[in-house]
Formats: sequence, C-alpha cells, structure tokens
Amino acid sequence: MICASPRNDKTCPGEMSKTFRLADAARAIVVAAGVECDLLDLSHLTSEYGRVIYPCKACVSTAMPLCHWPCSCYPNHALGQTGDWMQEIYPRWVAAHGILIATPVHWLQVPSALKLMIDRLVCADGGNPDPSSTHGKRVEEARRLELDGWPYPRHLAGRAFAIVVHGDTEGADAVRQALVDWLTGMELVQAGAMSVLDRYIGYYGPYATSHEALDRDEALFEEVRNAARSLVREVELMRDGRAEPDAGLHAPREK
Repeated sequence: MICASPRNDKTCPGEMSKTFRLADAARAIVVAAGVECDLLDLSHLTSEYGRVIYPCKACVSTAMPLCHWPCSCYPNHALGQTGDWMQEIYPRWVAAHGILIATPVHWLQVPSALKLMIDRLVCADGGNPDPSSTHGKRVEEARRLELDGWPYPRHLAGRAFAIVVHGDTEGADAVRQALVDWLTGMELVQAGAMSVLDRYIGYYGPYATSHEALDRDEALFEEVRNAARSLVREVELMRDGRAEPDAGLHAPREK
C-alpha cells in the first residue's frame, strides 16, 4: 500500500492528507481479508530528518545494462549521498504480491515524492542484476552487452496492482492513465475493472472545506474499498495459479 501524498500531521501544515484517509480505508479491507499489508507512506520524505530518495541519473539512456538492479548509483560517499531510502523500498516491492497506489494530483502530475520513487524503479524494467558484468559503470562494456542481445528482464513482472487517484479540478484521469501505463509496461497485472479509479473531491470547491467534502463522499470511500477488494481477489487468483492471462507471452519489441 503506497500513500503518495507528501502531507501528514507531523509537519506543516499539521494536517492528515486526504490520500492517507483513502489509503487507510483500503488498508482496512486488505487486513480484514487476512492479507499482510505493508504501508509505504512517502510523506516521510517531508517529515523525517535525513529521509531521502536521490534522483535517477538515467544510466539506462546510455545502455540498459548500465542500469543495475537494484540501483547501484547510491550511496555515493564522495558526494556525501548516503542513506538512500530506495535501498529499503526495493525489497518491499519485491516482497509484495500486490501493489495499491493512492495518490493526489499535483499540477497535473504525480507528487514529487512518488515521481522520485518511480524514476528510481526504472532498473526494475530491464535492469542488470549483475553489476560485475559491467565492472561497475564501464560504459563500453554495457553498450556491448546491450548490442549483443539484452533480455530486458522485468524484475517485478506478475504482481497485481490497483490505483486510486484523486484531484481537485483537473488531471486525475491523466495521472491514472500514466500510472497504469507505467505499471503494465513493467508487466505488472491490473486487477479487476474496479481496481483503478480517478475521482475529484469537492470539485472546484474551496480547499478549506475539502476534508468535509471527502467526509460526505461515502461513495468514494466505497469505490476505494472495492479497489482493495479487487486487488486482494487478484492476488488470491495468482497464488492459486488461476490468473496471469499473459503468462508465456513476450513483447516483440523492447523499449
């Protein structure tokens, strides 16, 4: 369960985010189903001293094998870039059978905290699991490996996902589609038809009353619960070997 809002009540403005409230409703459904739920709250980036996700350097744009799985660009002790939170986040993605992302819309885009994590997950989509094959970051060796026929391994393929996007005035549909495209591009599997939604809270209403608007929108809470139920069912089907309709199929063109 990923809560992508940068807001929480432990830093300014001292208020719980609407995203967290929706994620918490989804989490309650998952827990009630007897499924272990790991909440990744990205707002800790803004509220905890020293918490950081360093930006992606786009090694993949030089050659795919130069992008190591998991990312080896950090820590960079020469620049004092240590304590990278992604070193904890990668194993949490690997351990998960299903992913639910709840996010607000920020200026027609995902919030910066979520985008940092997304960019650093590029190594999951074709990244090199053996840094010794490039002897670290030797560019020519990486280019040779790619040109010799790189398999582009999808390290997170086969996991189920659900998405909840909420906005105030615009952009929720675009963010929802971008996230679906990102996850399916990594060969994760969308759960049922109710697992993905984009909605507006207090459409064009005052920000000052947006929590009250959410309080009144019980239908939205139930839609979020349904997204969680859909994800749980998809995970159960996968565990029983009765899902993954694209199993054994491979894209004829990579990237």
